[in-house]
Amino acid sequence: MTVMQHLQPAPLACRGLSLQLAGNSVLCNVELSLMPGETLAIVGPNGSGKSSLLKLLAGLRSPSAGSIQLLGQSLAGLPRRRVAQALALVEQHADTLDAISVYDAVALGRTPWLSALAPFSREDRAIVEQALLDLDAEHLRARLWSSLSGGERQRVHIARALAQRPQVLLLDEPTNHLDIQHQLSLLQQVQALAVTTLVALHDLNQALTCDRVAVLDKGHLVALGTPHQVLTPERLLSTFGVHAHYLTDPYDGARILRFRAPE
Repeated sequence: MTVMQHLQPAPLACRGLSLQLAGNSVLCNVELSLMPGETLAIVGPNGSGKSSLLKLLAGLRSPSAGSIQLLGQSLAGLPRRRVAQALALVEQHADTLDAISVYDAVALGRTPWLSALAPFSREDRAIVEQALLDLDAEHLRARLWSSLSGGERQRVHIARALAQRPQVLLLDEPTNHLDIQHQLSLLQQVQALAVTTLVALHDLNQALTCDRVAVLDKGHLVALGTPHQVLTPERLLSTFGVHAHYLTDPYDGARILRFRAPE
């Protein structure tokens, strides 16, 4: 971490964050602080609380206990418009009205910045165009939302989030429905952005490319650190129930995980 990063407030942080639903503990005493500009992956088995944590951090759901700070301020005390200017969330199953074009769907990302005194401008148009370009969705601009495949919809949702120009980007399983080419390009594009990103992932080899990894298990944050510090064979067995070992790719020297089920 640089001196400047150390002096800046955490873009997003939570303390003692807990959530109970229908008497069940979904998250328990989660403490997390993002570093400016990093890409932090959240991994964990199904039902570990990844999606619930993202919804809490985005302000879409109220915690049972604990606090959340966005850019050094209490999330609970910020106006929704200010939150939307600073933070964007792309959920797994986000939806948009069927009768809208792709361009107009992405342009909705500019809504938090518009007002009677600041209508949609040439600058807003340029931001929308850049978001479409970044997500390889420019050729879809005139298509109706209802005509898109699942992977195309996912890319358009992320383009809309980028059009918000947030300082913090939350992504819940963003590579779902994407073919392998767009999976690889999406993660590279997100990591190249000047934005702090928290991304929930199923693919642990994708998590290896992130700056840090947080592991959730039954609602508890059980590990946090660099990918190779966290995704150890011992942790993968205890949390995910799989045997794992690392291989070195002879092409570029990258370390990748290989898995096998317990015997």
